Amino acid sequence: MAVLAVACAILAGVALALGIKLISTRRAARDILRELSEKLSEDTNTLISLSASDRDMRRLAAGLNRELRALRTQRLRYRQGDRELKDAVTNVSHDLRTPLTAICGYLALLEREDMSGDARRYLATIAERTEAMKALTEELFRYSVIASTDIDSTMEPVDMNAALEEAAAGFYAALTARGIEPAIRMPEQHVVRTLDRAGLSRIFANLFSNAIKYSAGDLAVELTVDGTVSFSNAAPDLDPVQVGRLFDRFFSLEAARDSTGLGLAIARTLAERMDGTVSAAYENGDLTVTVSFPATPTGVPGSAGDRGLCPRIGPGGAGPL
Repeated sequence: MAVLAVACAILAGVALALGIKLISTRRAARDILRELSEKLSEDTNTLISLSASDRDMRRLAAGLNRELRALRTQRLRYRQGDRELKDAVTNVSHDLRTPLTAICGYLALLEREDMSGDARRYLATIAERTEAMKALTEELFRYSVIASTDIDSTMEPVDMNAALEEAAAGFYAALTARGIEPAIRMPEQHVVRTLDRAGLSRIFANLFSNAIKYSAGDLAVELTVDGTVSFSNAAPDLDPVQVGRLFDRFFSLEAARDSTGLGLAIARTLAERMDGTVSAAYENGDLTVTVSFPATPTGVPGSAGDRGLCPRIGPGGAGPL
């Protein structure tokens, strides 16, 4: 009996030690998980600190700290490279402005001179390509400004119906010149969000420009009461892989050789700064680009009533809204 009692006491001691060990291990694992989550979410150089004395847990913490150091090194390199790229874009676009201005001036002088029909035709081609280069340079410059993190935005209540109507009217001539008759649908209820008015106008302008580049002859634009605007058109020359890259900086298809590939990247950057989203989907040969600004507690509610949808916009500008 004495031996049995001793054995039971030993087993109880071992069970108690294992229980304490298990509790300590679980506490250490929770501490590691909490600290790892904090370090990944914060921009700090601190590492995981562990008070537990368990050798395996301390070894785990040390391994995670090594990975954190490597991750921070890579993040620093990415930020530095991204900053250098933005600076290079700004400098290049700025440096191109001066010679382009001079070229445009001399082209204007040449147009006053007597010349043969062929020479005048060549001159018109040079002028056209120069204007295209000016547009690309301005797009690069705008991107470098928009991509700057210290840019100031003026947030105010914005009527998305009016902003979309204005953008559609402004692009109507360019759309019809490409044989695209836009169908614009929006609720009569005013969709109001707290946004940067200029930023929203730039987003709509870039989305209309994107439709001009890729549409096969149609364009349907719809604004819904939840603050979502969709641009849909047939785009048989695209494929799902290309659509997945439309928001990549400097990505441009061969069909859009006059583009910097920054339009949708700018749209996404601006939308995200206003707590919105921009996405693209491709199905059955149709491309749909969607920008959404969900209602927030700080937003301004729209007026009551949803009495129907507006007709398509015609040559005279926006139809009755």
